[in-house]
Amino acid sequence: MTMQRRSGSGTICRTVAAAALLAVTAGMALPLAPAASAQPAAPPTGVWRVDGYGEVLTLDAGHLQEYQVTGVSCVKGVAAERAGGQGGTARYTNDEGFVFTVRSKGRPDRAAFHIDGSPGDRGLRRIDALPADCLSPAPGGPVAAFDIFWQTFEENYPFFATKGIDWHAVRDRYRPRVHAGTTDAELFAVFREMISPLHDMHVAVFAGRTGTFGMARPGTVMPTKELDAKVTSYIEKRDLSGGKLRQFANGRISYAELPSRQGYLRVSGFGGYVKADDFAANSAALDEAMDAILTSANTARLRGLIIDLRINGGGSDSLGLQLAGRLTDRPYFAYAKRNRNDPADPTRFTRPQPQYVRPAAAPRYTGPVAVLTGGSTVSAGETFTQALMERPGRTVRIGEHTQGVFSDTMMRALPNGWAFMLPNEEFLTRTGATFDGPGIPPHLREPVFTDEEFEHGRDSAFDRAVAVLGRGRQHGG
Repeated sequence: MTMQRRSGSGTICRTVAAAALLAVTAGMALPLAPAASAQPAAPPTGVWRVDGYGEVLTLDAGHLQEYQVTGVSCVKGVAAERAGGQGGTARYTNDEGFVFTVRSKGRPDRAAFHIDGSPGDRGLRRIDALPADCLSPAPGGPVAAFDIFWQTFEENYPFFATKGIDWHAVRDRYRPRVHAGTTDAELFAVFREMISPLHDMHVAVFAGRTGTFGMARPGTVMPTKELDAKVTSYIEKRDLSGGKLRQFANGRISYAELPSRQGYLRVSGFGGYVKADDFAANSAALDEAMDAILTSANTARLRGLIIDLRINGGGSDSLGLQLAGRLTDRPYFAYAKRNRNDPADPTRFTRPQPQYVRPAAAPRYTGPVAVLTGGSTVSAGETFTQALMERPGRTVRIGEHTQGVFSDTMMRALPNGWAFMLPNEEFLTRTGATFDGPGIPPHLREPVFTDEEFEHGRDSAFDRAVAVLGRGRQHGG
C-alpha cells in the first residue's frame, strides 16, 4: 500500500476529495470548498484498480487486500479488516495503525480511497477480476527481484527527465550483472548503484540483514535523532541563553517565548507524538500542544512567531495542514496533489486535487511569522512550508533550501523478502510549479547548522528571524 509518511529519525517511509479542479494552465482561481454529494446505501465491494500507484484492491464485507502490480508482476501487499463506516462508506484498519476509507461515488464503476493522514483521495475503477499474475505466487530469485524493482520505477517514478536519468540505459547496464547465482550482497550493491544518481531521499532499499540504503540531496544531511538532540541542546544554550524549551507531543514539538516578545516554535516532525502513532492520536496530541502554546494571553502578547523546521523528518501532510490552520483567520489554497497514472507515459498524471488550509476552531495566531528551513527539512516538513506560502499573514522564509521531496512514498515488497520505496506524486503551487529536487528556496539565505556556525557559536538564521520580526519588515510568501 502506498502509505502515508511515517516520521522517524530521518527515515521517511510514508502517505474528502475536492470537487474543484486546479486549472494550472489557465491560472484560474480555485473554489474554497468541495461540493457535497449524496452517499449510496452500500459501500464498494469487488475488485478495484487504483488510479495510479500500481495497486489493485479486493474488497468484501469485512476485508481489504492490496496487490502491488506492474506489467511483469503481482505481489500481495497490505491487508486490513473492516472497522466501521456507514452508508456508502467503509473503514478498514490493520495492526500497523493505518486507517483506510473506501467511499462510493454514486456510480457502480467508480469509488474513492483515502488513507488517514494523507490529504486527498485516490480514485478507484472497478475491474472484472484480479490480473492473471495475482492468481499465482510471484516468481522468486534475483532476476525476478531485479525485474520487479526496475519495472516499478519505470511505471511510477515521475522525475527521471528532470534528473537527467535514462532509466532504460540503467537496465541495460545492470541487468546483465544479475543471474540465478547472484548473492544478496551483490544484488543489494546493484540496487544501490542504480538509485544513487537520483539523490532522492524518498527512494530507499530495505534489504533485511544485508543492509538499508537511502540518500540525501548532495550538500545536505538526513535528519536523525542524534542531530536533533545536538541542535536542541545548541538552541537552548545559545539562542535561549540557557533556558529550556517546553516540550510537547513526545518532544517533537517545543516552545519558548523570547525576551523580544517573539515566540519560538520548533517542530521536528509531523508524527510520533504518541506511542500509538496513528493519525487520530497524533492529531489530538497536536491540538493539545497548540492549545497549551497558543493561549489567548500568549497570542495577544506576541509580536512575531519563529517556526523552526530546520531538523524535521516529515510525517503526515494532514498534520501540517492542521498546524497551518492555527496560523490563519481565513481559508486559503495550500497546494494541489497529483500522481503519475500511466505506466507507459511519464508525462501523464491524475487531475490535481487542491488542498486548503482552513482556520482551526481553536486558539490561533495570525501575526508575522518567520519560517526557518534547511536541507534537513524533509517531506511533510516541506509540504507544511509550502502550505504557508499563500498564508494571508506576513510570512518570511529564512535559511536554506528544503530537501526537495514531497510525495507520499510507495512501499513495495519483493519476493525475496526485501522492500523498497519510491515517490509518484507532485505537490503543485497555484501556477503548477513544483519544488521536487532543489526544494523550496528561502526569501533570506543564511547558513544552517554548519560546522563553522557551531564552531563560532552562531545561529545566523535564528538571529535574522529575530531581527526581521523585530523590524516588522514585510516579505512575500
